[in-house]
Formats: sequence, C-alpha cells, structure tokens
Amino acid sequence: MSKRVMVVDDSRLVRVQLGDVLKGTDYEIVVHCRSGEDAIARYDEIKPDLVTMDIIMTGMDGLDASEIILKQHPDARIVMISSLAYDDTFERAKAIGVRGFADKPFHREQLLKIFEQALS
Repeated sequence: MSKRVMVVDDSRLVRVQLGDVLKGTDYEIVVHCRSGEDAIARYDEIKPDLVTMDIIMTGMDGLDASEIILKQHPDARIVMISSLAYDDTFERAKAIGVRGFADKPFHREQLLKIFEQALS
C-alpha cells in the first residue's frame, strides 16, 4: 500500500520534481498545497502519511504551519524541504516536532532515507 504524501510548497516545479523522484516508490503525492494555510485547512480531509513542507512561502511560512498542524495532529509526520535553512530554523523545527530535513535541490536516495526515518 502506498504512503500518501501532502506536498506543501508554493513552487509548481518542486511538486513536479518530487513527483519524478517518487515515481516507482511506495510514496504517492495525493495533494499539492501552495500555502501553509491551505495545508492546515486540508490536513483533516487528506490525512496524509507524510507532509513535505517548504519553509519560505507566501503567507504563512512552513514553520508556523507545521506548528499548527502538529498541535492539532501530534502524530503528523512532517519533513521540511528548503534551500534556506539555518541553525536556528533547524532548532525551531525540531522543537516543534518536525521529523526531518532535506535541502533543495534534493536527491532521490537522500529524500527516501529521510522519509523512511520520518515514518519510523
């Protein structure tokens, strides 16, 4: 059974790249949210196994969105994917309960390993 992935990123290109990386794996992108607000609103409806979350987005950033989702759903599994992450960002994300981090540009093996760790 495939694992359902919610992609939260304001870049359409990232969604396409993630789709390419996940082809032929046990992961299926079931929804693409372009903002933190959209991800929060749709989480209950989608019930994803895993969320990939960009940090810098228009409107609410990924850290604030992750914090809200994890308060409402403590068992949510969120992986941050960003090109702009600093030590303080990592520290805040860990404190919130984010399960992993991947840098953009991401690589298939790296991403799949991070996803496995986030789900274990």
